[in-house]
Amino acid sequence: AVAHNDVIVFAFPDHLHASVYTSQIKPQLAPGKTLMFLAGMSVHFDQVIPPVDCDVIMIAPHAPGVTVREAYGKKKALSAFVAVDQDYSGNAERTARAIARGIGFDRNRLVETSFEHEALGDLFGEQAILCGGVPMLLKLGFETLVKHGLPEENAYLEVAYQLDLIVNLIKKHGIEGMLKRISVAARYGAVQVGPKLIDNSVRKNMEKVFDQVASGEFPGKLSRLTQRDIAELEGKLKRLTSPAFERQARKYSDSC
Repeated sequence: AVAHNDVIVFAFPDHLHASVYTSQIKPQLAPGKTLMFLAGMSVHFDQVIPPVDCDVIMIAPHAPGVTVREAYGKKKALSAFVAVDQDYSGNAERTARAIARGIGFDRNRLVETSFEHEALGDLFGEQAILCGGVPMLLKLGFETLVKHGLPEENAYLEVAYQLDLIVNLIKKHGIEGMLKRISVAARYGAVQVGPKLIDNSVRKNMEKVFDQVASGEFPGKLSRLTQRDIAELEGKLKRLTSPAFERQARKYSDSC
């Protein structure tokens, strides 16, 4: 496949990029090929070092892969980062944008960036906010209400079920605009509690997370994961949720 095609897409897990590139892709490369990445990590952190006679491009969707596929099937446009790390042919950007259109991205929603900025933002955002921070915040809020006697259903509906409504308001109007569109009680509570709950200690922890990403410590650990490590990871993921929370999530999933 590598030998007989002009564009090679790294659409497999990031932690395997280095080993697969070295053993299966690099030996088959010829001048003029295009290497396309869906995230910037492996190139920015030198886990994959492309030859100088190849184009190196990136299209990084602002959504998980399963969502990208669903959007494509529904002909719904998503946004994505686009970047050129190496332009051997002189047509690398044109190639990237053509492929992006083929996948279904609107050209007006392609955001130019670099491999470095995408890698740092992606890894930090996933860990600190989207996949690490938010789930833990929901879990702890849910457990606090249940601990104090609220039914699990009530707790789930109060701390989790309405989250997408708040996020949608923020995406449409910004944080300030969201706060202007909620109740006085909610605004007053946000001012009283927000800065105390998510305080400077959280900011310091976020700085540590960013340092571990930017230094290459986290990407290095990721690239060394074994199948056994990944199997063990499945068990550790349970710490980010609870059976009670999952029961309520399944109960209301059809109405989302």
